[in-house]
Order: sequence, then C-alpha cells, then structure tokens
Amino acid sequence: MNRRRAVIALTLFLVIVGNREVRAHESRPASLDVVQQPAGSIVVVWKRPVQGEAALHLIPRLSSGWLDSEPDDLYAATDYLIATWCIPHPSVPLEGQTVSIDGLTGTITDAIVRVRYANGTTQDAVLRGAIPAFVLSAAAAATGEGRLRYVALGISHIVNGPDHLLFVLGLVLIVSRGRKLVTTITGFTLGHTVTLIVAGLLRLHLPVPLLTLLVALSILFLGPEILRAQSGGRSITTTQPWVAAFGFGLLHGLGFATGLLGVGLTGGELVAALLQFNVGVEIAQLGWLLIVLSVIDLIRVVPIRWPRPVVAAPAYAVGIAGAIWAWQCAALVFTRP
Repeated sequence: MNRRRAVIALTLFLVIVGNREVRAHESRPASLDVVQQPAGSIVVVWKRPVQGEAALHLIPRLSSGWLDSEPDDLYAATDYLIATWCIPHPSVPLEGQTVSIDGLTGTITDAIVRVRYANGTTQDAVLRGAIPAFVLSAAAAATGEGRLRYVALGISHIVNGPDHLLFVLGLVLIVSRGRKLVTTITGFTLGHTVTLIVAGLLRLHLPVPLLTLLVALSILFLGPEILRAQSGGRSITTTQPWVAAFGFGLLHGLGFATGLLGVGLTGGELVAALLQFNVGVEIAQLGWLLIVLSVIDLIRVVPIRWPRPVVAAPAYAVGIAGAIWAWQCAALVFTRP
C-alpha cells in the first residue's frame, strides 16, 4: 500500500508543479480601493506586492482612463508599492465603468477590488487571471453581490498554491489511513485556523520573505520524514504526526493572515474576510484530500510491486521542491537591505 501511495503522490506532485516555475505561492493579493467622496471626487489607492526589490508587474485600469496618468503619490511600504490617484472633478460617472488589472493572466496572484460609492453602498470583487475585469454597479452593490468573495479567495489560494498542497500531500504520505490521518489533518486545520484568526485580529506580522522561507522549510522538513515513515523509523512526526501538523499549521495560518492584512482590511470587514477565507481554505483542502485518497483507493486494485526508487521518489520530490523554495526565499531574506 505504501508503494502504491508513493507512486500516486509522485503523479499528483507532477500535476501540481508541472509547467510552472518552481516557487512558493505569493500569499499576498494586490488591492485596488476606489472611494467616491460625498462631494463627488474620486480617490483610488493601488497596492501591489513587492518580491525582493521588484513589484509585481500588474497595472490597474478604469475604462474612463483615470488611472492611465502618473499617480499623484507613489511610495514603497513594507512589502508593497502603493500608488494613489485623486480625481477632483470626474468628467464621467463612476458607475458603469469597467475595472481591470493588466498582468493577471498567466499568474497565480489575486487582486481584491473594493469600491465605496458616495451613497454608502459598497461593491467588492476578487479578480484573477480567469476573471481580470468587472463592471461597477451601485445596484449590484446594494444587493450584496460578492459578499462571499473571500471564500473564493481562500479556495483560489490553495488550488493555485503548490506549497500548501504539497504539505498536505506529505502528511498523507507519512500517516496511514484511519484515525491517525483524521487527527493529523484536524491538527493542521486547527493550527492554521488559530493563527489566521488571532494574527488577523491582533495584526501580528512577520516580514513576508522570512515567513515564506519558514513555510518552504516546513515542506523541506517533510521529505526525510516521509522516507523515515516508509522505512519504519520513529520520530515525533511518525509517531505523533498531529503535533508536527499543528505546529506547522500555525505557521501556514500566519502566512494566510499576512496576505489579508496587507490590503488594509479593518474592523468587521477584516473579521468577515478572515472567517470566509478560512472556509475557502478548508473547502479546497478537503477537496484535495479526497482526490488523493480516492486515487489511492482506485490504484489499490492494481497488483504491482513497485521498485524501491519509485517508492522513495515522492519523498525526494517533496524535499527537493522545499529545498528550492527555501533557497529562493533565503536569497530574498538575506539580500534585502
């Protein structure tokens, strides 16, 4: 059974990282805030994540062309490049315009758009490569359209994030089926739920490069542990896997919270976003787990005795991916001024 699981895991690993640059998932979405003042003026604030010394090449657009000119203010904050436009006398109405983000197609980065109309209604959306634009409508805002946008953001973060998928996959490789697997996945879920909520509400923050380095090291850590489990070795990870799962879950949850805190959510909006995001994460994580276990069940009927190198391949694949990500993240940590 272990050998079959290993071959399946290798296949799933190749599906995750195939045709992609080997790198950890960018946990921070970009954000575009459009605020219509009571007097009619418009203020637009655009935040895009910075990787190393370069900001992601994303360009916000409004169909009116307001954002085509140079911003009135541009400065670098912690892990973000922030641009601001002020339109004191809009020549066209805000409603009915199309908002789009150039550069999202072909990336795994999301962009949160928040629009505040002068009458107090709000319209929010999450844009990504498959949905790079939407039309502003105060009527749609009044109906509460997009209220569950952060559930979709949580699902997208996991589906497009090979780091989290690989960590869950590594846990499945270490843990046999049954009660131990349930407690391990539960521990991981509790860990990232606790820090996602607590870190979000208390606004705890670690430098993003350092945080991504720690997440990459958590994946690297699983490689040798998978080999140890396959050979019958003992460690706290193989005998009490929920402990390691909970501990690393705390780390992953901090990464999730950091992404949401960076876009400036506060108060009740932040609480709702944290809860919705966590629901989305759990939906995607459960779906991935069911896929892995279902494929394992299907392959059990194939009576093949897999060679030892094939059995060990997934452990090395997970470890190598973690090592590459860790190397890339360490370069950012130790080269930043």
